[in-house]
Amino acid sequence: MGTDAGATLWVVATPIGNLDDLAPRAVEVLSRVSVIAAEDTRASHTLLARYGIHTPTLALHEHNERSAAPGLVARMLRGESVALISDAGTPLLSDPGFHLVREAHAAGLRVSTVPGPSAPIAALSISGLPTDRFAFEGFLPAKDAARRARLQELAREPRTLVFFESKHRIADMLADLRDAFGPEREAVVARELTKLFETVLRGTLSELAQRVASEDEQRLGEFVVVVGGAPEAGAAGERLREGERVYRLLSEHLPASRAARLAATITGAPRNALYKAGAREDGP
Repeated sequence: MGTDAGATLWVVATPIGNLDDLAPRAVEVLSRVSVIAAEDTRASHTLLARYGIHTPTLALHEHNERSAAPGLVARMLRGESVALISDAGTPLLSDPGFHLVREAHAAGLRVSTVPGPSAPIAALSISGLPTDRFAFEGFLPAKDAARRARLQELAREPRTLVFFESKHRIADMLADLRDAFGPEREAVVARELTKLFETVLRGTLSELAQRVASEDEQRLGEFVVVVGGAPEAGAAGERLREGERVYRLLSEHLPASRAARLAATITGAPRNALYKAGAREDGP
């Protein structure tokens, strides 16, 4: 059967906005499996109809996943293949599917992926913030006190942080980020990625909190917020600061890549970090 050979649970990424982003192999798999487990069958109907996919669907969401998963595993054990999709993007990232994937593995079934769109990765890739190490935090707690407590725990995290947020809480979330991480921390608010009204705002947390609070249109849609990590402290931070100083001096006379390499050799600071720091300073 081509791509869909044998009983397999296919974890299929779907567009996060622009329907043209569905991969050709995803169309093939979704057309060939016995059933598609969708987070919301009504929401998925538009995408499936767009590509002429007539495979039966059933709902698999946070409220029924534990009860529905055994039946899907039983179908796969009988030789049928199943595709798992979410409303948008890659399943399991703040979406249902974890229990089904775990049960499929426990039953000795093949679990494979058709990779594709992912809102956290898309936002990270265009953020201009460090991407070598990052942490995906998903949605923060909805209640104010719990959200602020979680942000205090993350305030010293050196990795770039990626969050989801809803239009109902984006203004409050940015204000809390500003208060917990400091007003000068760099961040990006990516709104409605790949859609008609896509907006990417870049600045300090103070600037972003003020703009989103004051502009109604910036509080509409779906959001990914990317925040730079906390400055490194101690000896590593001192090496990085010294490396950046040496890099700036060398870059006045040498190409950026060579200046970063020499500054790293002289100071022991990470070469990639020096090069990225220089790129940020030289950028628009």
